[in-house]
Amino acid sequence: MLKNGIKNKKMRTGRSLNLILWFTFSVFALSIILIYGVVQNILVHKRYYNQIAENLNVAGNEIVNTIANHDGSAPLSKQIYGIANKHGLQLYVLSEDGASKFPDHTEQDAYPEKTELLKKKLEGCEYKIFSEKSVIAYGDTVMIEGEPYYLYISTPADWMNDSVGNLRLVSILTGLIAVVLAFVASGFVAVLITKPVSEVTERAKELARGNYSLRFRQDYYCAEICELSDALEYARTEISKADQMQKELIANVSHDFKTPLTMIKAYASMIREISGEDRQKRDAHAQIIIDESDRLATLVGDLLDLSKIRAELTPDTGSVFNLSDEVYRIASRFDYLKETNGYHIETEVEDDIYTFASRERIEQVLYNLIGNAVNYTGEDKLVRIRLFNIQNGSRFEVIDTGKGIPPDEIDSIWDRYYRSGKSHQRPVQGSGLGLSIVKNILTVQGCPFGIESEEGKGSCFWVEFSVPEQTEESDHQEKTEKKKKTKHKS
Repeated sequence: MLKNGIKNKKMRTGRSLNLILWFTFSVFALSIILIYGVVQNILVHKRYYNQIAENLNVAGNEIVNTIANHDGSAPLSKQIYGIANKHGLQLYVLSEDGASKFPDHTEQDAYPEKTELLKKKLEGCEYKIFSEKSVIAYGDTVMIEGEPYYLYISTPADWMNDSVGNLRLVSILTGLIAVVLAFVASGFVAVLITKPVSEVTERAKELARGNYSLRFRQDYYCAEICELSDALEYARTEISKADQMQKELIANVSHDFKTPLTMIKAYASMIREISGEDRQKRDAHAQIIIDESDRLATLVGDLLDLSKIRAELTPDTGSVFNLSDEVYRIASRFDYLKETNGYHIETEVEDDIYTFASRERIEQVLYNLIGNAVNYTGEDKLVRIRLFNIQNGSRFEVIDTGKGIPPDEIDSIWDRYYRSGKSHQRPVQGSGLGLSIVKNILTVQGCPFGIESEEGKGSCFWVEFSVPEQTEESDHQEKTEKKKKTKHKS
């Protein structure tokens, strides 16, 4: 047992569902946080830059228009510095050689670096707003008093970088906290999901060990787990039923094997020790041995038939045949009971009813149902056999006048080794497996069947057959074959 457990552990591959779910949820949450942080920082930086650029562009256009439309009513420097201060910008107006027009600095009258930068940026009028070290600037060309100048306005970018940096730090801290919470939450969710799966798995292992008393059906929060538990509950019920049927079958069959074997052994001993010289007694004892051997052969044959039908090892090739003739033929095999045992077998069979099925298997069904009715009919020994047309087919019935079947046993007679009414005499010897064979044959053939029974009034076993196509053609072929056989015999 220990070796098997170690072997099973070695054969187990893959990782725990709990670990897989936890890792998947954690990675998913971490990915979302990282994407959110990166996108947020990029968008915020871009948003700040666009706002500054828009402010520079508005101020630059306003200053350019003021310079172009200056009428001398007020000092130009006052007007343009007023606009720059309103927007919080630094302003320079530089000549082509780098001299400062505005502001008019006596200590520094040249800005060659800014002039060269403006020439480069404004070449071809491709750039008006650009970044320079720690500032964002706006450049343009203007005409003042008929001479060309460069307009340069700027705003510090340090505050924007500081804001983005602070936001990045907050994003990192928030991300770390979110990652920890995501790990905890994903672990909780993983356990919540895998716990019912683990419970169902443990119960399934118990079921495999033969414990049929447990229950799978519970109120789980997940619909799929509920469906799985319902399916396993159904499987448990069916396996439990099958196990019980198997035990009963083995017990009953063992008893049926034991009885004839005991009689065969006893009468064989009697022949050897007592009746060996007495021909009459010897023949009687030998006949009992033969009868009991036939009974054993019947039991073994029925067991083999039942196993083959359930395993679908017999190719039941169907054909169209005259069901009415088949019922007459099978019923005639019980005629000897009328003379020897006083039975009354009534037949009400409509002629020329055809069906498509396995003739051999349907013959087995008809014989078992009629034999069952003969064995369990009442004191009047009356059995009715009926075959008649119904809508879209035909119906076969076998009616007895026995004690009937209790309601709680009606379903069981098809599924287990069922025998009832042991006080009845059994003129038709059987194995007790007849109805199980009937059920399996009719299930394979696709024929509806059932039983109507009332205690004290008898039972009616019925089977419905479908109507085959091309009935007339099949009837003609059957009659032709009969004529050929008749000519051949003559």
